[in-house]
Amino acid sequence: EGLQMPGTMSVQYHPEAAPGPHDSEYLFLEFVEMMKKEKEKAS
Repeated sequence: EGLQMPGTMSVQYHPEAAPGPHDSEYLFLEFVEMMKKEKEKAS
């Protein structure tokens, strides 16, 4: 469960936990991309 809005995202479970750490890899990738975009805006 979670939500996603421009500049915001949430997850209501431990995405790094079972059944496997790669099942939620897309969440971490999206988060990193969001941080990169925000950093570029701040520059």
